[in-house]
Amino acid sequence: MNKNIFHILAVDDDDRIRELVKQYLEKNHFLVTTAKDALDAKKKLDIIKFDILVLDIMMPGESGLSLAKEIK
Repeated sequence: MNKNIFHILAVDDDDRIRELVKQYLEKNHFLVTTAKDALDAKKKLDIIKFDILVLDIMMPGESGLSLAKEIK
């Protein structure tokens, strides 16, 4: 068993896509937290350390690109 469990934040405004991404990543042994938009992601980023982010580029409000630039 792999002792390194990577924690991923998956951000997508589409509930179905967000859930599919989560299921796929969990099936491949990643710990996954989800967020419905950039604001939700920022709240989670303030309290949880993630190893990687999976961002939807075209979200209403703040885009995934904008969020990536902000947290860089």
